[in-house]
Amino acid sequence: MRPARNGKINSNPLRKSGFTQSLIGERICSSRSLRKVAPMSGKSLWWKWFYLMEINMDKALQKYIRKFSSLRRGVTKYGSAPHKPVLLLAVLRGMEEGWIAENRIELSPELVGAFRSIWKNLVTTGHSPLIAQPFFYMRSEKFWHHVPNPEYESWVRISKNCQSIGVLNKAVAYAQFDPDLFMLAMSPAHRAVLKLTLLEDYFPHSQVDAADGVSYWDLVSNQILAESSAEYQAEIRRLQNTLDKDSFEEEVFVRSGVFKRQVPLVYNNTCCISGLRVETSINASLVDACHIVPFSQSHDDTISNGLSLCPTLHRAFDRGLVAIDPDHFTVLVSKRLSEPGESVYSILQFAGQPVRLPPDARYCPAPENLQSHLAYHADNF
Repeated sequence: MRPARNGKINSNPLRKSGFTQSLIGERICSSRSLRKVAPMSGKSLWWKWFYLMEINMDKALQKYIRKFSSLRRGVTKYGSAPHKPVLLLAVLRGMEEGWIAENRIELSPELVGAFRSIWKNLVTTGHSPLIAQPFFYMRSEKFWHHVPNPEYESWVRISKNCQSIGVLNKAVAYAQFDPDLFMLAMSPAHRAVLKLTLLEDYFPHSQVDAADGVSYWDLVSNQILAESSAEYQAEIRRLQNTLDKDSFEEEVFVRSGVFKRQVPLVYNNTCCISGLRVETSINASLVDACHIVPFSQSHDDTISNGLSLCPTLHRAFDRGLVAIDPDHFTVLVSKRLSEPGESVYSILQFAGQPVRLPPDARYCPAPENLQSHLAYHADNF
């Protein structure tokens, strides 16, 4: 049992706010109405199973409300760390928006973007908004489980600390909720209760909808789509000079993820050289976002420094085996490339062909970037 805000002992973990009670009450009332419609008898096994499932879900909800209300958090000079509740709110948002659809919580750019959006709206202390720490330390909560990548099983088991998102992504494939917690979180009503639990217990002075403010993902998307290369590069330099190494690494990780999503979108998920376009029902694109001038050299994620290419042509472009004429937007194929025999998949067939440009002229590749790529690989042409 834990003390309520009025100083009295609250023995009922569901006794939180009127909104929370109404959500849970709706579940209980629905179960009671089922009993009236279909009394528990040996002949109504289906209804009995459904009713027992309702009761078990309510018990599970109580259990996870208690767990969410008693997260183990580090204490610093700024007070108790807000990282774990913010991460859980970000995971719940992913389930609500559909980019977490199975019990596989990846340390993805979407998750980092949601984490940063919620952090900005809720956290008022001087803590650093690093997601790698809570993603790693959440394993101390018994409902969170890491699934290691091959050859990293011992690292995940014995490591005591990890602040680098790059190291963590290399070692951990994804995290999982307890199966019953995942089932609860996928239910809109139960998810709302879990979300409200986190908001009331860790951010009591915030508005209920404060975790749903301006999306950091959308903010970065607008920069990538609308800013000039000079403006974007100046912002990256500012971030590099003001953020610590781990924070800057996470910043670049999110921006790279947004770039990888936005470039194929403006090209209608089509390879600009081959015309390959495949639609799927699982929100997956078979074309890549390719930097014309590598980010390591340009610090430029703007849309005019991107091309949409199928994986083979992406590799060929990066290695200087294909390029694009900056004046005529036609395909150039390296003199160093030869293809013995004939194939419908030949790269040579695209030589001299016009590339497929985005319908919106604002998103076309910048000729100066294409010229820079061509000049860098000049010996190949």
